[in-house]
Amino acid sequence: MADSVELLRLLDAAAGAEGRRAALATVVGVEGSAYRHEGARMLVFEDGKLLGAISGGCLEADVREAALEAIRSGQARLLRYDMTSDDDELWGLGTGCNGVVEVLVQPLDLSGSGR
Repeated sequence: MADSVELLRLLDAAAGAEGRRAALATVVGVEGSAYRHEGARMLVFEDGKLLGAISGGCLEADVREAALEAIRSGQARLLRYDMTSDDDELWGLGTGCNGVVEVLVQPLDLSGSGR
């Protein structure tokens, strides 16, 4: 139910942003430990503004960059973050999360034209 409410909130924000470009990042796979689970979503606007969350803060900056590229290129991307390494410096943070997270980043057409 919470994921449905979150999606409706993000879609409502996207509808209010007609004419702006954005991308939707969705957690589509989790193996092991992660802060968020499948279905967690984050909306990234072309100005870099974020709405929603896909992790405890450790993935958002990287996913934002991938989302901005998806907006520019018009191409969806599947990202895989493997934090199972014992080397905690992989992300420069002690994330407290040592699983694998897959995130699908999809550009959205908010122009209202359905292009």
